[in-house]
Amino acid sequence: MEGRFFPNKAALFMMLLMVCIAPTLVKGQGTRVGFYSSSCPRAEAIIRSTVQAHFKSDPTVAPGLLRMHFHDCFVQGCDGSILIDGSNAEKTAGPNRLLRGYEVIDDAKTQLEAACAGVVSCADILALAARDSVALVFYNLVLPFIRDLRYDDVIHEIQCNGRVSLASNAANLPGFRDSVDVQKQKFADLGLNTLDLVALVGGHTIGTGACQFFNYRLYNFTNTTSSGADASIDPSFVSQLQSLCPQNGDGTRRVALDTGSPSRFDASFFANLRSGRGVLESDQKLWTDASTKTFVQGFLSGRGSTQLDFNTEFAKSMVKMSKIGVKTGTDGEIRKICSAINA
Repeated sequence: MEGRFFPNKAALFMMLLMVCIAPTLVKGQGTRVGFYSSSCPRAEAIIRSTVQAHFKSDPTVAPGLLRMHFHDCFVQGCDGSILIDGSNAEKTAGPNRLLRGYEVIDDAKTQLEAACAGVVSCADILALAARDSVALVFYNLVLPFIRDLRYDDVIHEIQCNGRVSLASNAANLPGFRDSVDVQKQKFADLGLNTLDLVALVGGHTIGTGACQFFNYRLYNFTNTTSSGADASIDPSFVSQLQSLCPQNGDGTRRVALDTGSPSRFDASFFANLRSGRGVLESDQKLWTDASTKTFVQGFLSGRGSTQLDFNTEFAKSMVKMSKIGVKTGTDGEIRKICSAINA
């Protein structure tokens, strides 16, 4: 039942999601449980409390951190390169210019360097922050239950920070105009399948999009209706979007990508697609393409040929994504500050 909280299902979701996060080991050690338990025992607690503090004052950092982790992993792997400053760094690329949450990572890094200098990578901090952001939204701030979860009893992967960050490398990020075939290819190039695509895009359940990324659908669209909008948009939704994003208005104004429950991590985003209320064109296409529609239907109470639980599948896909292109040993470094490569 929507809005209800089921501890057993929630616990399963978070335990699955936790498998992927907090990845830093030296080359040759392989994977093991609780890597930071001896080298930096308070690492995860510091990151978690930092995310909670920022979330309390600005809940929008949750989807911001989740999106930042996604953008990091899709460019040269999950190596923290999105965090590096520079006139031609990744964060200056078009798809990354409106990313938010850098201050959370910097805050956590400062505290971690004071507690255990040179131990926790920025890539790990970002991954853990993304995990904890989902936890905060998913549990709707039921923090006592979050604390009861065994955060340290998870498998840690091998990861350190990359030394390269170029805007030109962001070209393979999924785009808001991409066809489903293009989206599928970009995901497949990184070892992610169509189910991963639909599940990860479902992260938009807590996201927002700037008007500049979809207002072209509202005025003089190629395949127009009498209103001049994209015919795939529910007519009653067009007027709502036009009021939020006037034709010559502020392109940076942000609109919730899940109009059903934008502050909850749930499957209502997919109900929006079914109703023609997908804000981004690339999102709405997941409903109109047969290869992705079957998974969208699966997330909608088991409709269609495939019955799927969104929370579980999202967690599994996060695990897969967080293993993309990890760097180990001398392939990377533990940065002193997350915004700059070590001297």
